Amino acid sequence: MNQAPFPQYSMTMRGIVLITGMYTVAWGAFFKWFGDALTGWLAMNPGQDVGLGTNLYGSVGLIVGTLIFLSGFYPINWKWLTLIGIAGKAIMAIWFAVVFMDTLGWNKRTGFHLFFNELIWIVPLTLSFLKARRVESYMRKSDLY
Repeated sequence: MNQAPFPQYSMTMRGIVLITGMYTVAWGAFFKWFGDALTGWLAMNPGQDVGLGTNLYGSVGLIVGTLIFLSGFYPINWKWLTLIGIAGKAIMAIWFAVVFMDTLGWNKRTGFHLFFNELIWIVPLTLSFLKARRVESYMRKSDLY
């Protein structure tokens, strides 16, 4: 019997998912509890009071980050939490672009937040989800699951 090699979900990939979750929780906390100061810093003219409500955005960030973080503990079984995290990061990126960018304006700080804090993390999360699906599929075919 010639069987394909066993796909492995590496500890590095698990670590990246855990870091993504912690990073998302941290930024969610910044928006929830320091939203006025943070949006003032992100604004085109730093220090201006932009009057944006960031509590809900921060709360969603905390929830999405927690789900991503939890998915890193059992990435094969809880791969759907990773998928929810991917959707959450995409929703948060769209939300930031639609609601906040209109008021804050496009500058290096808002571009940094949108790209490095929201969009870039979708790539490793997607790779993690696909690897978890591959491992689960192999285990089901081999009656190991």
